[in-house]
Amino acid sequence: MIALAASIAALVALAAVPLFLTDYGLGLMIGMAGYVTLASAWALFSGQTRYISLATVAFYGIGAYTVAVLNETIAYPLVLACAGLVGAGLALVVGLSTLRLSGIYFVIFTFGLAELVRQLITWYEVNVTGTLGRYIFLDITAREIYWQLLALGTFTIGLTAWILRHRLGLALKVIGDDETVAAHAGIDLARTKLIAFTLSATIITLCGAISSPRWTYVEPIIVFNPNVSFLAVIMALLGGANRLWGPAAGAVPLFLLFEWLSVNFPDTYPIILGLMFIAVVFLLPDGVLGGLARLRQRGKAAA
Repeated sequence: MIALAASIAALVALAAVPLFLTDYGLGLMIGMAGYVTLASAWALFSGQTRYISLATVAFYGIGAYTVAVLNETIAYPLVLACAGLVGAGLALVVGLSTLRLSGIYFVIFTFGLAELVRQLITWYEVNVTGTLGRYIFLDITAREIYWQLLALGTFTIGLTAWILRHRLGLALKVIGDDETVAAHAGIDLARTKLIAFTLSATIITLCGAISSPRWTYVEPIIVFNPNVSFLAVIMALLGGANRLWGPAAGAVPLFLLFEWLSVNFPDTYPIILGLMFIAVVFLLPDGVLGGLARLRQRGKAAA
């Protein structure tokens, strides 16, 4: 009960923060809320199964483009519903055809998927609609975007907590440890992975849809920026992708660090991003939270 009360109090405090911030501060909070959601959604599937997906930006961009296409024709809640359905539909198609892959093959495919989606949308816009970008005319304030992202991030962490305590979470952990053992234990590998992948992709799509009104104008090169995929992976891995609060613990400090780096070192920022990705993978394979847990265990053993 104490933990629940503390969580509710923290959530109320986070919801009230925009009332006291400048526009710049609110922009930072929106960015942090977005990346906490993306990293947590990525970890919902990849953190447990250890399938490294680089398709985050494919679904994120689809969400943004769905809003750009539909924002002038139907009500905003219906636009979000359509974005979620499009993301879920694509995830089902991709999952059914590719979740039998594993290791480097899955990584390469998901990276290629993001580029394929970007190129297809670019081709359609240029050759069919005769334009490359679209405007988003929605009467939604920055505060409302933040509150929506905060709600989506809270839902994502809550959903992950629920999954980890039930059979689906246990099945995902077994798959992540050893798929052969999971198959012999009677776990339906394809069904389990497909459910988690679809849930993860749908949340990522909604995150892109909710964030899109901030740009006003969108085009493929903006919303399908591959940095989104790499940042989500690094953030989740840094905190601990297989832990409930790991992605959030990695997303907040890294977002602030990357904001500072992108402003002060714009030319070398991609290089720094790549080096940090390598460092996280080699030096912190279980994330910061996993490392702290090991230190506690060693301290208890020494005592």
